[in-house]
Amino acid sequence: MTSKALLDALLPLVADLSREIDDRERYRRLLQTLRTLFPCDAAALLRLEGEVLVPLAIDGLSGDTLGRRFRVADHPRFGVLLANVAPTRFPADSSLPDPYDGLVDGLNDAHSGQLEVHDCMGCALTVNGRPWGLVTLDALGPGRFDGVDMASLHAFAALAAATVNVAERISDLSQAGEQARQRAEAYRLGLEESRGKRELIGQSPAQRQLMEEIRMAAPSDMTVLVSGETGTGKELVAHALHAASPRAHKPMISLNCAALPDTLVESELFGHVRGAFSGAVADRRGKFEMADGGTLFLDEVGELPLAVQAKLLRVLQSGQLQRVGSDREHRVDVRLIAATNRDLAEEVKRGHFRADFYHRLSVFPIRVPPLRERGRDVLLLAGYFLEQNRARLGLTSLRLSADAQRALQQYPWPGNIRELEHLVGRSALRALAAQPQRPSILTLDAEALDLRTPLALASDASAAIGNAVAGVNPTGATPELRSLPLRDAVEHYERELVGASLERHQGNLAAAARELALDRANLSRLARRLGLR
Repeated sequence: MTSKALLDALLPLVADLSREIDDRERYRRLLQTLRTLFPCDAAALLRLEGEVLVPLAIDGLSGDTLGRRFRVADHPRFGVLLANVAPTRFPADSSLPDPYDGLVDGLNDAHSGQLEVHDCMGCALTVNGRPWGLVTLDALGPGRFDGVDMASLHAFAALAAATVNVAERISDLSQAGEQARQRAEAYRLGLEESRGKRELIGQSPAQRQLMEEIRMAAPSDMTVLVSGETGTGKELVAHALHAASPRAHKPMISLNCAALPDTLVESELFGHVRGAFSGAVADRRGKFEMADGGTLFLDEVGELPLAVQAKLLRVLQSGQLQRVGSDREHRVDVRLIAATNRDLAEEVKRGHFRADFYHRLSVFPIRVPPLRERGRDVLLLAGYFLEQNRARLGLTSLRLSADAQRALQQYPWPGNIRELEHLVGRSALRALAAQPQRPSILTLDAEALDLRTPLALASDASAAIGNAVAGVNPTGATPELRSLPLRDAVEHYERELVGASLERHQGNLAAAARELALDRANLSRLARRLGLR
């Protein structure tokens, strides 16, 4: 490559440094120019976050790569690149597995011999004297990089470092004032702290709107009501809100309101004194006192009994509580975040939820979008779970075929992200068990995912329950469920099944719970929600 050709290619990127461009577009242009200058099948820009490399932009790699999180310790090639100041090219016969094996986009799945990357090089990026990340180039054919001028790649890496530096500075300056910058930094740190378990991943408009609402709500002490379907990640949102708030250095205490018998809810929330009830052998703090100065997260808040809602309302309004069995008042300073998968406004109309408590909870409502509204986010999330399972199963690569990617995007995901997580883990384990020899690259196709429509799954579940529970014959004729929305169809089936069981046992909750393999308290709440009690 001549110096003039290199200069002509780099000049537009240099011009971009003085422009306010969306980060994703800036990084897209960077990789597009990289592939123009150097003969490769794929390129990626990755940011180092602790011990993990996070892809910020890709060109030529499978869409799910953006959702993967590469632990440097699990990928020795990345470790080598980060350790070297100069660009590094790996020999074609290197024994180190390539992180992108099987991920180069546009491959014909029938040609399994082309899945491995045969020529690989990359360069560490340093910003303000600190390691920032990597830029990587990969090719399927051996010898593709024989003619590459490593000095030119080094020069490009310097421009790439300047590009990400400018992008981060513009992002900082776009915040209005020092306080806003501090909130943005707290938000970033909050999400980084939460990465120990899970991360809020996605680039869809719906997910970006959710992230913006978290950004707005986190710095305040407002009560937040997080709503959304089961499996959408409401608890992750609660953790992100706490971690990005001024209370982040204080505890976040969680309580699943649906997992407790009615008789223990008050004790769990407010604590009790010795002798308050049978089994109370010592004084005990409740969740409110444990969360003093921090955040209390009430999951499935819609399951709380009405009497407890009234007492909670008083605590939220006055900051004072009494332990069960005590007349002494304790003052607490707690920020409340609640979550529910139910329509609480509708529950208020039906008399199952207090209106005053609902309005006190929904000061700042946040709706977590279901997976079916998030477009290609399903591939990013699948990539995240694929990389997790790749490490667990000891594989070089765990990938999706083209038809599997299409199937993931076409499926309506009634169980949302939790369903996706379980599907990926289950499919990977089954696919691996079906291999006559342990492969280094395991491909999941649409058949391995075994995705069926929700109505087909509901039909299978109904048949299984009917076989397991002898004599179940819900009263009344079953309607044509295909004409109903999924949520209504499931609720109708639940009402028939639970109602029939309660009728057979003459309203005996304990007997019905044993028959339906449910916890008695959970069955009680379910029956109330279905209007059966």
